[in-house]
This record gives sequence, structure tokens and C-alpha cells, in this order.
Amino acid sequence: MKVSVIRRFWVTVSSAIIRFYASSINKFKVVGTENVPGAGGVLLAANHISGYDTVFIPATVLKDHPWQMTWAPAKEELFENPFIGALYRSWGAFPVKRGRDVRAGKHLGQLLQTQKVMLFPEGTRHKDGKLGPGNRGVGKLIYDHRPVVIPTALSGINHWTLFKAGQEGEIRFGEPIDFSDLFELENKKPTHLLIVERLMAAIAKELEASGR
Repeated sequence: MKVSVIRRFWVTVSSAIIRFYASSINKFKVVGTENVPGAGGVLLAANHISGYDTVFIPATVLKDHPWQMTWAPAKEELFENPFIGALYRSWGAFPVKRGRDVRAGKHLGQLLQTQKVMLFPEGTRHKDGKLGPGNRGVGKLIYDHRPVVIPTALSGINHWTLFKAGQEGEIRFGEPIDFSDLFELENKKPTHLLIVERLMAAIAKELEASGR
């Protein structure tokens, strides 16, 4: 996807600032970045515990893959404020309407062919840090487009406050999930459920490894 040099520069520089805040001012541990491919369609599927998630994931990925974009669908309410909306868009977020948004779904599918996409399969934030069930629609998305799926686990940062130092947190990128056996099944609801269940189990495994 064509992205201006100015936009890529902005995202790269602001990511470096975010990483400084996360890992130098605070104690944000990063594990498994070698599991994130440098090219091709990649789905970074993560648990959702904090507003920090939406910037810490792409900022972490950009350290090893500079100048790349990490795209993300986001609820359209976040774009109601023109300034905030423009900020979200500059980082690769795009609005999705509640319910079935055909246009956004098509755009998401196109991105997954060649780009990195960040997605929260729970569909909502769990501030208590507990992992909720995955949305069946994510299973269908994976079945239809077959990206490399990286289970991503965030922990600790749901307790962070902005103007504080020394806070502990962690992000873990697991190994790509093998769905090859499930891709041989029919394209229907039970298959999509099996895919998302395997995905959530992989995220849960990474959360367990974090020990938080």
C-alpha cells in the first residue's frame, strides 16, 4: 500500500518516543519480536487490556521493522473528534461501523494480503487483564485471507498511569499459529469457531508464560 514518506517518518519517530517512555522511563519488557515476519500479510492478534495496547504494539514492531505501517480497525466513535481522528488515522487506524461493515471488511481483507494488521479478537477491552472469548468473525477473517497469525499477549500495562515511572509491563509475540488442518474444513461457522478457539488458546499460553 502506498504511504507517503512524511507519514512513515512521523510514525517511525513517534514510535521511538513511545518506546523510550515504555522501556526507559518504565520497565516494558519485549519478548519474541523475531517471530514477527518482515514482509507479507501478518495478523497481530492480541488481548486488549488498556489504551496503551493500540500504540505499544505497532511501536514495538517498528523497532525491528522501521518505516512499516501496522494497520488497525477501530470503532468509528474514536474518529468523531477531528483532531483525535486524524491522529488515529496517521498511525494506520481506520473506522469500522458497529454491526456488519462490508466496506471496512473488504479493506481489512486487502490489507491482510501484504500488510501488518493489529486486531483484538475479544472485540472489547478487559481492564482486569483477564482474557475473554474471541469473536467468531476473526476466525472467518483468518479462514478467508490466511495471513500469518502471531498470538500477541500484553500484561501489566492495564495498571499504568501516564505520569509515573518504573511501571512494569510486558508484550510477548508467540510463534505463528498453524491452522493448516482447519483450513481443510468447510468454510462455515463451526470451522471459524475452531480457528478462533485455537487463536485464543495461543494468546492464553503467552499470557501464562509472562507470569503476570
